[in-house]
Amino acid sequence: MDVTEVLLPGVGLRYEFTNHRGERVGVVARRTGDFELVVYAGEDPDEGRPVLELNSEEADTVAEILGAPRIAERFADLTKEVPGLVSGQVRVGAGSAYDGRPLGATRARTQTGASIVAVVRGEDVIASPTPQEVLRGGDVLVVIGTHEGITGVARIVQG
Repeated sequence: MDVTEVLLPGVGLRYEFTNHRGERVGVVARRTGDFELVVYAGEDPDEGRPVLELNSEEADTVAEILGAPRIAERFADLTKEVPGLVSGQVRVGAGSAYDGRPLGATRARTQTGASIVAVVRGEDVIASPTPQEVLRGGDVLVVIGTHEGITGVARIVQG
């Protein structure tokens, strides 16, 4: 899908695309950190009908809600395209040595070759977690790699 980026001097940036119904949709990212979702009435790119306004925290929440299923779909597609690559889930137990420690402390990718691509914490999904992300008991790690790599991550985190 083609997304056009337009600089709005003094305001921020507007990203726009045409959806499957032929409607032009825009997301205005304001310099204040707020966002506005607009739909354009006609051919005039300045004549947008505001649909929704979100502060930065609300925008992050919507992005997580919309992004989490898409991330899972993309990983599933990737594992179909690359022979030997699979996805798996590893639970961090309350008694794990990594409960309360940063993800980077596991050295999981270095030791196993598998990548932790998301952390599911209750209803929240932390996509592309940084090494500084602190793991908690009950977290579910979404891991991409070989079967052996995923098993290795489980051994590290649960051992």
